[in-house]
This record gives sequence, C-alpha cells and structure tokens, in this order.
Amino acid sequence: MILTAPRTLAFEESAFAPLGPEEVRIRTLFSGISAGTELTQYRGTNPFMHRRFDEAQRLFVDAEVPSWDWPVRNLGYEESGEIVEVGSGISDLKVGQRLFGTWNHKTHHVATADYTRDRLLPEGADPRIGIFSHIGAVALNGVHDAQIRIGDTIAVFGLGVPGQIVAQAARASGARVIAIDPDAARRDIALRHGAHLAIEPAGAAEEIKRLTGGRGADACIEVSGAPPALGEAIRAAAYNARVVAMGFFQGAIPGLKLGEEFHHNRIQLICSQISGVSPDASYRWSKPRLWRSAIELQHDGTLDLIPLITHCAPFEDAPKLFDQLDQGAPGMLQAMLEFGA
Repeated sequence: MILTAPRTLAFEESAFAPLGPEEVRIRTLFSGISAGTELTQYRGTNPFMHRRFDEAQRLFVDAEVPSWDWPVRNLGYEESGEIVEVGSGISDLKVGQRLFGTWNHKTHHVATADYTRDRLLPEGADPRIGIFSHIGAVALNGVHDAQIRIGDTIAVFGLGVPGQIVAQAARASGARVIAIDPDAARRDIALRHGAHLAIEPAGAAEEIKRLTGGRGADACIEVSGAPPALGEAIRAAAYNARVVAMGFFQGAIPGLKLGEEFHHNRIQLICSQISGVSPDASYRWSKPRLWRSAIELQHDGTLDLIPLITHCAPFEDAPKLFDQLDQGAPGMLQAMLEFGA
C-alpha cells in the first residue's frame, strides 16, 4: 500500500522474487496503524515531506527534494507475520514460526535470516502482540527518559496508545500514576490497566499540586502532541522536575509560556524519541533491546496491550480505517489491519 497524495491511498502489486539462500519469505498477519507518525504522513504534515533532514548537521533544511517524496512507500512500522518460505542455506528457521518487525503495510515481505532470528515471537504468543513492538519501545524509551524512582508521582498527559503504554510501564516501575485526558473512556481504560488516578486536563496542574501536597509531579510525560498539554505538564511539574515531551508536535507551538513556571521552577524539558535512545543509557539500551522488551513485557503479563486494539479491518479496507483514525472515530485507540491467507 502506498500514499500517492495527502489522504490518498493506493494498492500496488509486485511479483514474488526468488529467495536467496539466506532469506525468508514472511506472510503478514497483522499490521498496526500509528496515530502519530503515520497520520502525519497520511495528512502530509510530516516535516520530512516538506524539507530535507541533513544527517551530518542534524538540521532540517530547505531543498528541492524533501527527505520523503511522493509516492510514500514506507507506510506502516508495526507488523506481525509468519514464515512461509525458507532459503536453501537456512536450517534453524522453519515455516510457521512467527515474528514481529517493520516492513510496512503489505501482504508479504522478504527478510534476511539474521533479521528474522532477532525478531522471533515467543513460542505460543498471541501474534497480535507483535504490532506493539515499535510503539511499545517508544513508550518504554519515554519512561526511561523520565528517570522514574520507586514511589514517584508521574503525570501522563495524553491517553492514546503510547500514553496508555506509558501509564502501564510507569506503574510497573513503581510510580504512582496520574493519567490526564479529555476523553472519559480513555481515562477509564487507563484506570483499569494501571493508573491510580485519572483526571480531566482542565485545572490538571492545580489538581496535581493538591494531590501531592503542593509539590507537583516528580516527572510529567507528555504523549499527546497537543501544545496545551505540554504547557500544562510544565505547570504540573515539581520544582526542578523533568518534563518528557514524547508527542510529535506539528509546526509552531503558539501560546507556550516559557517565562512563567518553566523559568521560575527550573523545569527540565527533555525530548524523547525512539531514534534517540538517551546517550546516558545507550551502552546498555538500544532500539532492538527496546523492541524485544516491549514483546517480552507483554508475554510475561507486565504490560496488557491487546485490549488497546479497538478497531480491526481487512487489508483491502485500509483506506476506510485510515479515514476513521484521521477523523478521530469515537472510542478508537489502536487500529489494526488483518491479512487473509
């Protein structure tokens, strides 16, 4: 599936190529749709689609050809599948084994044997947990960046899929979790899966200060990408506390007041993004370890993410499901595509 223009999806066919001796063919079982990065592609607002990211300088620069040009062929990064064919040089991988990974929204994928070995799902695992490998890693990275200590009060702003995972992981880290979102159904889900309290955004900073005896949250994690939520997270944080900005903000942020609580309370504002594991932890932690941990923590029951899948559709109905996600269908959290045999 490709994106030919903003909000315009198309299906593209290609013939199967013969496998190399160290390759496997994978049939996709499920593919998650991201309500963050992927929707910015779908809407055409992603900065990579308008400017070029200079890797050497790590700057977005104006250029005739942006980093991602049309048509966009890299939609989808939350896949789960099974091996249907094995190259002649492979003896340890078998047809029927299941794995997780990133290979975009398509029916089949060819991967190297090493890629496959690193991403095998635990035996007997529900293959749907595979779609949370990447977004789960994003959430775990954010929790790591918050530097949670057992007994901390952590405020999570935004209870979409990544925010729900952050709330569960923060609870598992020994924190007292306050979840904030305008949607009552999302607050209820957070309460059922780990949050101690769930409140509305209006007056959230004052309520968090009241609940903590005037101190404020030991860390705030902003996961919505909504500028007002970032401003309220800064207000709710304790003196010298850390605010982790995980949301993918689009464009400028009007109304963000950096001369008030941010300045006078010495707030530490940290960006957390899966392409940037903290240098402080990079000797021990990497993206592959975060991916694997997101799978293992689901398999052992620490994280319960399957209930976050609220909408599922066959692959051929992907345009309808994208439109529902884009329009903010009521009750929608994780959207997932299902692939037939």
